[in-house]
Amino acid sequence: EQEHADAQYNLGFMYDKGRGVPQDDKEAVKWWKLSAEQGNADAQYNLGMSYAKGHGVLQDFKESVKWYRLAAEQGDAEAQYNLGSRYFEGEGVPQDNKEAAKWYRLAAEQGDADAQSILGTIYEEGQGVEQDYKEALKWWRLAAEQGENEAQFNLGIVYDQGHGVLQDYKEAVKWYRLAAEQGHHEAQNN
Repeated sequence: EQEHADAQYNLGFMYDKGRGVPQDDKEAVKWWKLSAEQGNADAQYNLGMSYAKGHGVLQDFKESVKWYRLAAEQGDAEAQYNLGSRYFEGEGVPQDNKEAAKWYRLAAEQGDADAQSILGTIYEEGQGVEQDYKEALKWWRLAAEQGENEAQFNLGIVYDQGHGVLQDYKEAVKWYRLAAEQGHHEAQNN
C-alpha cells in the first residue's frame, strides 16, 4: 500500500497462487497492475498473461501485447517469447512473421528452449527470415539439448532424411527416442 513495486508484485503472486490468502485472480491483477505501472517487468509479464488468458480480467490480446512489450523491452525472455507468439498468430497485433522472428530470437538468445525450437522452424520455413537450414539446425540443436521434444523430433527428421546434413539413421533414432520418451507421438511412430 506504500507503493513498493516488489511488494505489490509479491502480493499479486500470493493471491494468484492462494498462498496465505484465498486464491483471487482479480486481486492478483490489481496488485500486479500497480507494480507493473511502476516498471516491474515480472508484474508486466504476469499482467500480460492475465489478459491473454482472461484470468481476473476480460481476455484482451491487445492489452496483453501492451504489457508483454513493456516486459520484453526490459529483457524478460518469457515476455519476448509471448510477444513473438502474438505477432506470429496475429493476436492483438497485425500478423507479422518478421516481427515474430525478432522477438523469438531475443528470447532464444537468452536460452529459452521453446523460442529456440520455434526459431528453428521459422528458419526452416523462411517465415519472416531468409530460409536457412544451417540456422534452423543450430536453433533446434540448442533447444533439443535442453530437452525440448519438438526440436528433438525435428532433428530426428533432419538426420532421417539427410536434410541439410549427412543422412544418419543412428543419429535420427537418438533424437526420435528422446522425443518419444517424452510422449511425442510422431517421434514414437517414427
